[in-house]
Amino acid sequence: MLQGSGILGHDRPLVIRISFSTCVVGTVGLPLLGLITCVFISSVFHYEDSTGTHCQVPNYLPSISASISLSPECHIWRFCIGLHSAPRLLVAFTYFKFYKTRFASKFPESLLTCLNLAFSLFENLGLLLLTYVSSSETYFVHKEGFVLFIVSSIIHMLITCRLWKTIKKYSLSPEDAKSHYWKVRFLLLNLSFCAFAGFFFWKHNVYCESGSYTLFALFEYLVVFSNMAFHLTAVWDFKSREVMVISSSEDKDF
Repeated sequence: MLQGSGILGHDRPLVIRISFSTCVVGTVGLPLLGLITCVFISSVFHYEDSTGTHCQVPNYLPSISASISLSPECHIWRFCIGLHSAPRLLVAFTYFKFYKTRFASKFPESLLTCLNLAFSLFENLGLLLLTYVSSSETYFVHKEGFVLFIVSSIIHMLITCRLWKTIKKYSLSPEDAKSHYWKVRFLLLNLSFCAFAGFFFWKHNVYCESGSYTLFALFEYLVVFSNMAFHLTAVWDFKSREVMVISSSEDKDF
């Protein structure tokens, strides 16, 4: 149950009550913590395995796929992603409800609202695929999950920026303007990092140059970090909202 404010009746006792901002920070923080932990463990304890490629040239950073395919890194990453998935769906449907209310009779915004939810779900599905099917297990499925995640996240961010451009146009709230400002900038950063990551990945596979895979890994990290920063702007969008878990008041006779 999500609401801005309200009074709970005596027949609906409150179990958990947290701010929506805390929920968003936790949702973004879990994969961030998991990624940093996996990269650190891979770099320190599994350096050769995580940085080696078919080119057999020196590399100095593990890619994300390599970092999350080893043990215990894969278990840490899967735990963090699994734990964050339900709150992430909550955020996605909260945005959907917010946009539907805001753009109930407007076109094309009403259509974009549905597409935004769809690509948000595809992004989450892609993340789950690349997480639970590692590159060392079934590379094709892992690769397709990664592509689904990247493409869906970019389209989702593009649609979100388009919707917030309209919101900012008719809103007097400085929070809405700030949210749109940073959404656009994180989107541009994400696109730039994707382009650089793709270029260095291609360069590594074609020319097998020393350091190309390292730069690919670096920009891959930045792609993920900019994506996380984009999702973190929900803190401004739902600043006054709260997430509540309420127990049932039904009496049970034994």
